[in-house]
Amino acid sequence: MTLPRTRVSELLQLDHPVIQGPFGGGLSSLELAAAVSNAGGLGSFGAQHLSPEQLTETIRALRERTDRAFNVNLWVSTHDVPEETFDWDAAVARLRPLYDAAGVAPPERPRPSAYAFDVLAEALIMSRPPVFSFVYGVPDARILDACREAGIVTIGTAVTVDEAVALDEAGVDAIVASGFEAGGHRIAFLRPPGESLIGTLALVPATVDAVQAPVIAAGGIADARQVAAAFALGAEAVQVGTAFLATRQSAASPAHREALSHGPRDTRLTKAFTGRLARALASDFRLADSAPFPYQAMLTRPLVSAHWAGQSAPLVQPDQDAVELLLRLVAV
Repeated sequence: MTLPRTRVSELLQLDHPVIQGPFGGGLSSLELAAAVSNAGGLGSFGAQHLSPEQLTETIRALRERTDRAFNVNLWVSTHDVPEETFDWDAAVARLRPLYDAAGVAPPERPRPSAYAFDVLAEALIMSRPPVFSFVYGVPDARILDACREAGIVTIGTAVTVDEAVALDEAGVDAIVASGFEAGGHRIAFLRPPGESLIGTLALVPATVDAVQAPVIAAGGIADARQVAAAFALGAEAVQVGTAFLATRQSAASPAHREALSHGPRDTRLTKAFTGRLARALASDFRLADSAPFPYQAMLTRPLVSAHWAGQSAPLVQPDQDAVELLLRLVAV
């Protein structure tokens, strides 16, 4: 059986309506994004941690590696509190016993901790990638208008139906409906993430019924059975994260890839790693005090690495090639 041609397939000229999820924090790689795009899916690169100059260079490098559509992802919301209001020294002092116990030096105060979304979006639009996806909000109308003028396809991400409607009303080209099974951050923007935990099975058909834009199903999709189920729910493409993160081409560490295929089979939602609610493999790491995002991520980086993973991590096959995975996903 072949997956149907959909509006997403036509819009992006895909052979396979499968999107490799964009990974933030340095987990994306040029090799993975290009491999998926060249094989007929949509490769993605999470770029919210880059400077404008690095973002421009990344888009140039992706264009050199593939002549097909690829996606670059940014975060609309980059700080939970303004940098000037956060007491870095006090936060380091609270964690000093953990640094001392681990035998590591506390991290130095970062400047700047992240680039503003508008600054990165401007650099992205100037470079004109084929696809621009975003999470944690809806960009200003002027940014979306500039994308249309530049011929850039826009993809917003929602974790509730209300968020999907907001994106649809803003005129995005497609909407990712991300169920709470997904690994990584819970990217809610209208209500707190803990109040926005809707499963993929419930979220996708409700979103399909509520919006005009094509819907891309995400969250807990790691094999062909789940891909087929997503299309049965009305999705016109799927976005797959954890399974691609475990492939040889991703920038995940060997320990992270090993944990995805051979580690604990359960995941949990926690703010301990970054200050924002996110799903990772179960860990013994505990922290009573959680600083706001992104400062928590910087403070804990010397202490622990988060092994981001969705609830379908037990279905991940070890040491798999990304193109082989793509072909397995569409063999329905």
